[in-house]
Amino acid sequence: MLDRVSKYTPEILSIARIVIGLLFLEHGTSKLLDFPHGPVQPTMGSLIWFQGIIEIVGGALFAVGFLTRPVAFILAGDMAVAYFMAHASKGFFPMLNGGDAAILYCFVFLIYFVAGPGRWAADGSTK
Repeated sequence: MLDRVSKYTPEILSIARIVIGLLFLEHGTSKLLDFPHGPVQPTMGSLIWFQGIIEIVGGALFAVGFLTRPVAFILAGDMAVAYFMAHASKGFFPMLNGGDAAILYCFVFLIYFVAGPGRWAADGSTK
């Protein structure tokens, strides 16, 4: 039975990549464009402002599947840094320090760095 399911791995990787990229993009639009309304409106040039730029550009590139592996690698590192700068100092447990999303994004991006974008990618790569 798993053989029948595993043949769809490239398509599922693509669908998940698109959804993950759009969710990540939303974090950036919330920070920089206040859509959807977010708690932070950073000053231009601040660290959070640059994070918003990374989230918008990286999320869009990741969602469409353009340069997926290098983008995923950069975004994984970005999320690791974000976790240790913004969350780790608030406590050990990620659920309590608010860093569980950063950790999840970090490891999901690492998976895509290794696995590739799936079947549907803007740059035509599948691996």
